[in-house]
Amino acid sequence: MYLDKETKQEIFGKYGKSNTDTGSPESQIALFSYRISHLTEHLKENRKDYSTERALTKLVGKRRALLNYLKDKDIERYRAIVKELGLRR
Repeated sequence: MYLDKETKQEIFGKYGKSNTDTGSPESQIALFSYRISHLTEHLKENRKDYSTERALTKLVGKRRALLNYLKDKDIERYRAIVKELGLRR
């Protein structure tokens, strides 16, 4: 499985406040970004997998909503997570 417990804890530890910080916007955005990159690679090999394409679209929308929330609440945290994940060019 591509997303096991250790991988999640590593992501939460790096971008959240601790390994068990699963609720902060930064940790959720980082987890969504990891899942988005995995699904993107899957779709490069399986072009006609439309259910995965739909799931990817939903994940991108969820990440966008969290980024908008974070931008409205605290612009510095937003800029930090965008820079750290490399979401903007």
